[in-house]
Amino acid sequence: MVDAGIGRLLISSLHQGIADVSPTRLDFYENWLSPAGMRDGRIGLAPLGAVLSFLHREEPPANEQIVERAGRYAADWTFEELSALRRWYIARLPTSLRARAAIALGKRLILATVRESKVRSRINGMTAGIDINSALFDQLRDPATIPMRAFYASAIERLLAHCAVDAAVSVTNEQPGAWSLAIKVRGPRPVETANAA
Repeated sequence: MVDAGIGRLLISSLHQGIADVSPTRLDFYENWLSPAGMRDGRIGLAPLGAVLSFLHREEPPANEQIVERAGRYAADWTFEELSALRRWYIARLPTSLRARAAIALGKRLILATVRESKVRSRINGMTAGIDINSALFDQLRDPATIPMRAFYASAIERLLAHCAVDAAVSVTNEQPGAWSLAIKVRGPRPVETANAA
């Protein structure tokens, strides 16, 4: 969506999630997630709204698996964009600072998917929260926003894993146009299992 600044990261990760989980449905979704739109990193609000609405209506468990997988892809690609030095540095931080680094990367990911979003984080010991107010969801009906909640929760959890932090992420506030993610840090996670997660 050009109006709210939909980024290539969101389009490509949704496309890959659909290809992995429901490859027979990919042709259907490519009516809206066109190769030209993916290449240019641009997609209109109506096509994205259609994709999200149809994803919400997919048969379980595919509907959840697609967006969770897409969120993990977005997190993987965001983490891979970091320099080797920065990844090395993050791995050597204490758990609480690795969690902060992952949350900062999560904010960056959210803004890379929908640039006209407002993101605020709160960190208090081993718990944290991320509040997301997205321009995209001001313009879509509520059912179409449900897949994006799972997308962001999955992406943040994956970034925490990449930063060797064992944590659970859940959606806590589901107001239309805005919601919050709650993060509960359980402790450190070995780097090897973080990369295999």
